[in-house]
Amino acid sequence: MPTKPSKHLEVFPNPKLARDYEIQFECPEFTCLCPRTGQPDFATIRIRYIPDRLCVELKSLKLYLWSYRNEGTFHEKVTNQILDDLAEAVKPRSMKVEGDFLVRGGIHTTVTATYEKKRRT
Repeated sequence: MPTKPSKHLEVFPNPKLARDYEIQFECPEFTCLCPRTGQPDFATIRIRYIPDRLCVELKSLKLYLWSYRNEGTFHEKVTNQILDDLAEAVKPRSMKVEGDFLVRGGIHTTVTATYEKKRRT
């Protein structure tokens, strides 16, 4: 059966819970649609996070990002939505998502959204 896009993010236990270490992903083939014109927008999505108890599984991340291919969305919204969904799934110690969109109408757009886990006091 062919693989299909999905909003479901799978996770697995952090193999080195006691250590802070950073995981980085670069996804240079991200596409979504301009909500005004319906034309494709192309971007590199960069994800950096320090896991807590969970890590995101790569195939599910690929299928998740693919799920935006036919969605009309603004750059700001999709970058923040990716951060919200990933932070909800893995509950990292910290995370940053950067959407680096190709030039559209003479304007290059980069959107950066960050998340920091609230510490108990």
